[in-house]
Amino acid sequence: MDVIEDNFHMDSPMVPLKQQVDLDKDDVSLRRWKEQLLGSLQLDAIDVNVEPEVKFLTIGMIQPGLEDITFTLPLTSTRGPTFTLRENSLYNLKFTFTVQRNLVSGLTYVNKVWKSGLLVDKTSVMIGTFAPRKEPYTHIMEEEETPSGVLARGSYTAKTKFVDDDGLCYLTIDYSFQIVKNDKHAQA
Repeated sequence: MDVIEDNFHMDSPMVPLKQQVDLDKDDVSLRRWKEQLLGSLQLDAIDVNVEPEVKFLTIGMIQPGLEDITFTLPLTSTRGPTFTLRENSLYNLKFTFTVQRNLVSGLTYVNKVWKSGLLVDKTSVMIGTFAPRKEPYTHIMEEEETPSGVLARGSYTAKTKFVDDDGLCYLTIDYSFQIVKNDKHAQA
């Protein structure tokens, strides 16, 4: 991920969740926003550590008419996942993760794709801000379409990262995939 230096940006100090909830008690709209974000969270049960802990459980792809591709994390292979996609096909990325200890603010999906050593795609999508809770979050990205044509077919390598507003990286995963001709003999 490229870092752009900004002389005007100052990181705000990390504050424990309980202290964040107690701030600005007199501001009705802010209090409602915090209640909506945190729900019925029991603050006494929250760890007092300041930094949030985000653990990704699965990462995968939903493809209409085909079986979902799902990888359970952590991966057992050091090479990362490998899979095949049909050209000109629709898909959604799907992530399952937990948040513990503190709010994670501005969780962002960052993906870079290379073909033959050349960067061919760079995507950065803000997923959102998440409160700690026992149940995992599931996030499904907007539908995308694989490229098509002779030049699009072939082998790709990629790197995905999940980072927050403070620059903390919660997952980095390298993977590779092939785009093949969209015929009935292609395997997903």
